[in-house]
Amino acid sequence: MAEATLPQISGVETPQKKKGPGSWAKLARYTGIKLITLFIAVVIGIYLTILIANMGGYVDEILKGQIRESISISVSMDPSLKFLSIEERNTMINARVVLEEKRLGLDQPFLLRSVRFLTRAITLNLGRAQHLASDSGSKLVKNIILERLPPTLLLMATSNLLLFFLSLFFALYLSRNYGTFLDKAVIAMSPFSSAPAWFYGIFLLLLFASVLGWLPFGGMVAAPPPEALGARLLSYGRHLILPVTAWLISGIFSGVYGWRTFFLIFSMEDYVELARAKGLSSREIERRYVLRPTMPNIITSFALMMISLWQGATILETVFNWPGLGRMLFRAIGLYDSPVIIGSAIIYAYLLAATVFLLDFIYALVDPRVRVGSGGPKS
Repeated sequence: MAEATLPQISGVETPQKKKGPGSWAKLARYTGIKLITLFIAVVIGIYLTILIANMGGYVDEILKGQIRESISISVSMDPSLKFLSIEERNTMINARVVLEEKRLGLDQPFLLRSVRFLTRAITLNLGRAQHLASDSGSKLVKNIILERLPPTLLLMATSNLLLFFLSLFFALYLSRNYGTFLDKAVIAMSPFSSAPAWFYGIFLLLLFASVLGWLPFGGMVAAPPPEALGARLLSYGRHLILPVTAWLISGIFSGVYGWRTFFLIFSMEDYVELARAKGLSSREIERRYVLRPTMPNIITSFALMMISLWQGATILETVFNWPGLGRMLFRAIGLYDSPVIIGSAIIYAYLLAATVFLLDFIYALVDPRVRVGSGGPKS
């Protein structure tokens, strides 16, 4: 019976011979080149993030202005300094401004500071935040991120995993029932996915929280949090309903439509028609001749979805007052807190690079015909 032909993957070949010493050398060379390439890409991405987060050094000027304004206000409001003349006050203000700028490193050229920041970022030394702090009072960026990570993982993992598997299985069902009323209805409703999740979140809050009063307006848990474990879990669940629903409405129709079209393309291949003619069941055809060749694409989508959990949903978390990384990033952008912004981007860059590196090897595990370590297929 004819077998499905997988799309050619860069750096992957499909020979049938066993690996020898030469193959292991090719694998090692391929792995080394891949790691070096990804590391260079991460370094470039992080440095561009540093430049963008600091607006090419313009944020330093904003911070200097804020420092001078804050010190000027504190000096003018200090009753013990009212006897000083204007010249003496200005001298005191200038001296304090110089000390504060030196403490923050703003007395150094931006180019030099950006290179130092890049060196620390590569080693995951995220430094200290300029304005934000964790609930425990820590100014370390890593502590701020780690504190906001669990709420984001709870919300985004629940939303994305539900969206991914519902879209996948519903798309499989529609591909088996092509042309039915439900199939046409999903196609007709796919434009609903053009609106972001926070847009639907606002309407859900108005309806179910404001008008009906069935669900809370926002937050992650009731205040004060219930002491009993069961009651606290129930509170988490009630607060998750609206943001998860908004996320599903925003993505379910486009996700189902995209996967359904993808499955239909493979289900119309000649080898699938031959399998039907031989009397194989729909389930077996679906498993062997539709899902199997599409598995690399499914794994890639799932892997990219998993690392996106670390980013959170900036506006959605803000709308629902969810104490996660997205809302933290929104506040950091508003306060020009560059270390926090860059710290979030650094973690995502490393996760993305690691995922891209591992995907080639995962493809080889999923499909035994795929082998890594070659620059291309043998002629």
